[in-house]
Amino acid sequence: MRNFIKWITSAKVNKVLCIITFMFVPLALLTVFTYIPFGKMVGFSFYDMKYIGDKEFVGMQNYAEVFSRDDCFKALKLSLYYIVASFVQLGLALYFATLLSFKTKVGGLFKGLMFFPYLVCGIAVGFIFKFFYTRGFVLDTVLQWCGFNLDNLPYWLKDTSINNISVAATSVWRYMGQNMVLFIGAIMSVDAEMYEAAAIDGAGGWQKFRYIIFPSISTIIVLNLILAITGSLSVFEPPYVITGGNFGTGTYFVIMDRLAHSSQKVGLASAMAIVLLIIILIATLLQKLFFRYFIGEGDQEAIRAVRKRKKREALAAAGNGGVQS
Repeated sequence: MRNFIKWITSAKVNKVLCIITFMFVPLALLTVFTYIPFGKMVGFSFYDMKYIGDKEFVGMQNYAEVFSRDDCFKALKLSLYYIVASFVQLGLALYFATLLSFKTKVGGLFKGLMFFPYLVCGIAVGFIFKFFYTRGFVLDTVLQWCGFNLDNLPYWLKDTSINNISVAATSVWRYMGQNMVLFIGAIMSVDAEMYEAAAIDGAGGWQKFRYIIFPSISTIIVLNLILAITGSLSVFEPPYVITGGNFGTGTYFVIMDRLAHSSQKVGLASAMAIVLLIIILIATLLQKLFFRYFIGEGDQEAIRAVRKRKKREALAAAGNGGVQS
């Protein structure tokens, strides 16, 4: 007994027990609130069921229905609006981050103002833009001040030719500041001596961005792009709050919510969630491969650049061999 007490109170054992204890709590929470519900959802996707009542095993029928129903898989087409908006968002964020990373008058104020929308609750942002786009309200009033006639202005939330663009623009306003802050952090970590050397060589702002800033923060650009595109595939708050998914603005998540809670098609909604997960994983993998091939990541050179260099070296070696012979 004394040996056991001595062993259990030793520093080495206490260190191991401390590590196991701190690992157990988060793993237990993940298991209870993530892995078990996910496993249940996978099981639900093979049944025709409601939240309460009997369920019938239908196999892959729910997955086939996801791709055949007009209101399910085709809703993913709306993600294209948000993907385009994410590219605009990242472009603006990178532009402002490049400007604000160097000494700029009232730069701190601009950073705060641009980052503030990200701190606002998504539901609140939805209500803000719901009134912003409402007929005769903020946007229409500002445009009338600029000389536009109200009768010639479209219904920003009802006109199917423009309403998805209007809703997607809210994501640009909300998330641009977050991306900008990440870019600023990455740009600030670049060695200042590289800028000084570039200035001595006569490099301008564009050359500094292209040959110093962009390659140095390529990892953060890839991360932001992955987060932006995966987020674009799972948009929920803007269309749900602003339009309720009406007038052709119902994204994949909005349709999933409608089927699960209004129509009580729990099995079909679960299958939609699994399909979306697979699509996001594939999209993430393709992005990683694209950047790894064309741009590279961190200190790793792009595969395309490596192949070109090896090809040039091979041609040079062949040319030198021909001269010597």
